[in-house]
Parts: sequence; C-alpha cells; structure tokens
Amino acid sequence: MMTDQTWNNTLVSLVGIIVQRPTAWKIAAQDLWDSLGYNPPQDPMSLIQAESLSKSYGIQDVFTGVNLALPRQARVALIGVNGVGKSTLLRLLAGMETPDRGHVQRARNLRIGYLPQESIDSRQDLLTADETLWELALGAFAALGSIESQLAELEAVMADPDQVDRALQQYGELQEVFEREGGYTYQAQARQVLRGLGFEEHDFNRPLQQFSGGEKTRAHLVRLLLDDPELLILDEPTNHLDLEAVEWLENWLRDWPGAALIVSHDRYFLDRVADGIWDLTPTGIEAYRGNYSAYVQEREARREHLAAMVQAQQDHIRKERDFIQRNIAGQNTRQAQGRRKRLERLLRDDHVVMDADARTARIQFKAPKRSGDIVLESKDLVIGYADGDPLFNVPDLVLQRGQRVALIGPNGAGKTTLLKTLLGDHPAKSGSVRLGASVHIGYFAQAHADLNPKNTLEQEILEAAPELRRTELRSLLARFLFASDDLMKPIEVLSGGERARVALLRLILEGANFLLLDEPTNHLDLLAQEALQAALEQFPGTVLLVSHDRYLVRALAGEIWHVDDQAQLLRIYPHGYEDYVQARADRSARERKAEFAPKRKAPPASMIKQAHLPSIEAVEAQIKTLEVELEALNALLLGTQENYQEQSRLGQRYRQLEEELDQQLKLWERVAQSAGPA
Repeated sequence: MMTDQTWNNTLVSLVGIIVQRPTAWKIAAQDLWDSLGYNPPQDPMSLIQAESLSKSYGIQDVFTGVNLALPRQARVALIGVNGVGKSTLLRLLAGMETPDRGHVQRARNLRIGYLPQESIDSRQDLLTADETLWELALGAFAALGSIESQLAELEAVMADPDQVDRALQQYGELQEVFEREGGYTYQAQARQVLRGLGFEEHDFNRPLQQFSGGEKTRAHLVRLLLDDPELLILDEPTNHLDLEAVEWLENWLRDWPGAALIVSHDRYFLDRVADGIWDLTPTGIEAYRGNYSAYVQEREARREHLAAMVQAQQDHIRKERDFIQRNIAGQNTRQAQGRRKRLERLLRDDHVVMDADARTARIQFKAPKRSGDIVLESKDLVIGYADGDPLFNVPDLVLQRGQRVALIGPNGAGKTTLLKTLLGDHPAKSGSVRLGASVHIGYFAQAHADLNPKNTLEQEILEAAPELRRTELRSLLARFLFASDDLMKPIEVLSGGERARVALLRLILEGANFLLLDEPTNHLDLLAQEALQAALEQFPGTVLLVSHDRYLVRALAGEIWHVDDQAQLLRIYPHGYEDYVQARADRSARERKAEFAPKRKAPPASMIKQAHLPSIEAVEAQIKTLEVELEALNALLLGTQENYQEQSRLGQRYRQLEEELDQQLKLWERVAQSAGPA
C-alpha cells in the first residue's frame, strides 16, 4: 500500500518526466515505476496498453471494460459525448489517477508530456511562478545549458599553460556532445515554438505569474513540445490558441516523430492531425482508422450494416413466433417446441441490437416564412464605439436570401460588435444598416446572455413558445437531451453545453428566417456539432455565423467575411473558405518576398526618430554578414574534431558571433519601430 508521501513523490516524479531532458528524467522515471510497480506492455510495438479499465466516482460509473493499445508514432483522437470520461481516461493513462479495476502497461522509461484541460492556475506544480517565459522554455534544455557553462569554465582554465592539455581534451569531448545534441540551435528552436504558439518577443521576459490562465496553458504546451517526450497526451490543446497558432500546432504534430493521444472538439484539427479515432462509450472503445472525416463515413457504414442485421433478425424472430403460435397446439407441436427453445436461446445469447448509442441532439429548424430577396444592406459602415477609435471599415454589403456567410477573424477584432451593429443592438461609428422586407432575426449569443439565469428550464422555453403543451415541451426537451427531471432546474446551474442546447432550442421555436449565430458550436460535443451542421445545411433561410470552427465554416459558408485587424478592414471572400485560405497564403508569400527583397533606398533621415540609430539597411547588412560567418564557422567546426585547441578557439568565436547576431536582431526591431513608412 502506497503512503500519501509516496504518492506525492510519485506525482513529483511524473512531472519530472514531463519537463526534464533525457539526462535528468531517467532517475525520476525509475522512481515512478518503482512506486507504481512497472508492468511493461505485452505488445513491444505499443507505448501504452490498457486492459479492462474501469473508473467510478462514488456510485457513478464513468466507464467500464476499456481496452486499448497505442502504437508508437500513432496520432490518435479520443472522442465521445461530453461526460463520458475522456479526460478521466487521459489521466489514467498519464498516471495521474489509478483505475478502480484493470491495469495500464507502459513502455519502460516512457517519457510522457501531459496537457490537462483544466486551467494551469489550478495546477501550481506545473509552472514556477517566479520564472520568466524564456526561462521556462530554456528549462527544456537544462542539460545543454549545463554543458555550455562547463565549456565556458574550461575556456578560462585553458588560459593556464599547465592545465591546457587536459582542459583541451575535456573541451573537445564536451563540445562534440554539445553540437550533437543541438547546442548551437536550441535557442532558435525555443524561439520557433514560442512564436508558433502565439507569444511575441516582448512576452519572453515576463514572469509567468503575470500571465493569464490561458497564457499559462500555452506556456505549458510550449514546454511540453520542447521537452520532446515520446508520447504527448493533450486534453483540448487548441482551447487557448488563435487560428494561426492552431495551424502551426497542426503542422508541428504532423512532422513530429513521437506519438500523440488527443482530446479535441475541433473537427478540422482532428482531420489534419489524427490517423486513428477512439470512440469512447460507457462500456468501452470502438477504434477506427483514418482522420475524423473517415471516421464519420465508417461509423455510418457500420451503423447501416448493424441496422440491416437487426432488421434481418427481427424478420426472422417474427416468422419464428408466427410459426410457433400457429403450430404449438397442432400436429407440428414438437417442431414448434424446438423452434421456441432455439428462439429463447437466440434472444438470450445472440440477440443483435442497435448499440446504446451516444444520445445525440436531434436538431431541426422550423420552415420559416419567406423573407424578401435582400435580407440586409449596409452603406459606408464603420464599426466602433462613440468614444473610441474605429475598429474597422466595412465595404458596402448586400446579403441575399438563402446566403450562408461566415464571419471570422482574431479574438478581440470586433466580430461580435459587428453582429450587434447589424442587429441594431449597438450603434455604428458611422454609416447605416438596413434590413430587408419580412426579415425575422434569430440571434444566438456566444455567452447566452439572452437566457434568464433565474428562469427554470421550463420557464425559459415557454417564454419563447407559450403555446406549447407540457407533452410537447417534454418531447422537445428529450430531443435536446434533457430529462423530465431537468424541467425545474434554474438556467444558472446548467453547464455551458446545456445552456447552448437551451439557446438553440429557443432559436428553433422562434421560427426566424435570418439566423445570426455567435460561436454556436462552443460547448457542444462532436455529435451535437454534427447535428447542428446538418440542421443548418437544411435550413432554407439566411445564415450569418461567427465561428472558429473551421470544419463548420468550410462545410457551410459560401462566402467569408474576414476582419483584418491590421488593415482595420472587413475583407470579403465570395468563394468560401478555400478562397480565403488561398488568398491568405498568397498575401503571406508576398510579405515574405518583400521582407527579404533588397531595399531600394534608405528612409529619409527625418524619419529616423533617434539620430544615434543606424539605418535599417546597415543593420540588415550586418545581420547577413554575421549569418554567413556563423554558417562558415559551423562547417569549420565539423572539420576540426581532432584538433581540440582549434575547436576551442572556433567554438568561442561561434558563441561570440551568436551574441552579436542576437544584439543586431534586437537593434533591427528598434530601428524598424523608430522609422516611419518609406
């Protein structure tokens, strides 16, 4: 039996596995296996296997009988309805919790990186508050930092002629390890991951205690990626990432040689990353090959096949019962009795039934009254606040009946403000908005602020449709996964997903012909997202939605409105999401080409606000010179492995040039900020 202290030490060891480099994690890993009792997987090709896992909290069973095997280099998505126990299973596999029954087998010394879904603020063991973001990132390379310090010490020792020979030999051996393990590139690698996950240079030296919960979660993800474990266990990794950071993470995971087990409600992300799907139910896992779209197709094929089997068996049972009923008292009594016994055995042992499938909201919008051909028009519209600067300009809009438009853009750019301006709930900075004839708006608010938190569920629905009889109300609520016992629950005690379903049900009852939807798939599980998408695809009216759900946007929207916060402009892409993606890629290519193109002339001296700063061309020329010299030095270092004295000299010069390059890059930023437009 493990004591509390032993278990605490075990957790500390686990975190050590997560955040330490190979030279440091071996001892921590061995401590963990010694505490838990190491049990290697039977399949040598698997990193983790689990047999007959069951977990409950109190009298509530979460899941039972879970079996799985995660191959090396696999990228598996764990999916299932909300509350089925996905996060619990991840914690069991990561070693953060123990199962009630069954066991988990892990490869020896397996290095696991675990990203929890809950706020990092509640996990003080994962981040050290007094360290900076840069220190956290470089902590993944502690072994290299130690070698770098030893090399500097040896350089000082080599100044003593009596110790130079011994020091040179040690220096050469250490430098070989340093170079082989990426000693000359690890800081660049750290910068790449930090920038990829959305951090700017000015964030690097900020103490972690100043970061928000979402920023801390991103910082923890940075550290996990830099630690380079053999297995990443990621619970909703895209929650605190903007679109560019999500796309960067997708590319990183696709190129990464390790294995990953991921829980995510982002279907597009799963399409890009996953090569296998595990569908978790209360009684086990059903495995599928391929990405999320392949899973959807295979799942439907399996269900159709099962439905056919059920129908065939029901036909057989009906015929057998008919024969038994007609012949049990007649001349064929013995034959009828034999058939009855076989039928009883079939019903007891081999009865084919449809799975107790995950309950899914059945969403269907009312056929609305027809609106006019023009649903919405705007003229000279500027979005913003009366006492502040404009957020962005809007080209003149004409929204036709039946159009489906997605409004996208970075967080805080003003998407919701635009929706409220079109609704008439927020005044425009300038310009006008006009609704067409017979337009009935249905608005789905992101925070569900239109729901009365003091209302019961029954009161909230009856306010939208007072004509509903109680039986009709119960039937509707059942379609949206609410039980009869939920009728008297106050809205304020419902979960985010439950409130989203209430808001959708109200929207359906309103019979609107123009839907304005602000993040409608937030808090919905994957099956509910599919149901909503199918309902919107069948909706005959007009749809304008704000969404980060690229899967929904790509499938539904025929036109994209993108808020470009840099240009302070709403850009229109009339041919859908692929049109937007291609245009953005073309723009990025032009910007990169312009960035590296030679400048024709220096900015006028009057535009340089600080006279002591050099011109930007001079700084760029110095950066180029340093990069060329570093590349040449690297080639020389590779060719002088037997000459320790020469390696020492070249290595010292290499580090000196790296420092100079870093200073020039910082100087370039200062000059660029101080110079006005050319």
